[in-house]
Amino acid sequence: MNVSLKQQRGLTFISLVFILGLIAFFVLLGLKIGPIYLDHSKVANALAEIKKSPDIESQSEAEIRNSLGKRFNINYVYDVTQDDIKVIKRGNYLKIVIEYEVVKKIVGNLSVLVEFHDVIEAGQE
Repeated sequence: MNVSLKQQRGLTFISLVFILGLIAFFVLLGLKIGPIYLDHSKVANALAEIKKSPDIESQSEAEIRNSLGKRFNINYVYDVTQDDIKVIKRGNYLKIVIEYEVVKKIVGNLSVLVEFHDVIEAGQE
């Protein structure tokens, strides 16, 4: 059977399955990673709001942690624990560091690890 190249067009079934599999994998990856970054934006917004408060330098470490905890609770942020928050206070200088990582299972034994490091500084040293 001699078939010319002009008549051979389109994808084979195997190549179609392969392309659909790749698309499905990247959609699954986006659906798993997207919420992680949405939660991180809530953490960044909470830090920005803390920095905007006028009396932040005069608050104690416990008050700052409590305020952050309330903001995280309201926004349903559960990936950040109190151990991930470091508050450094010297006189009128305040530095808040939030370092945390999130591990999400993708499929089988494949997981994704995302690390975040956020810092705000307020006042004069």
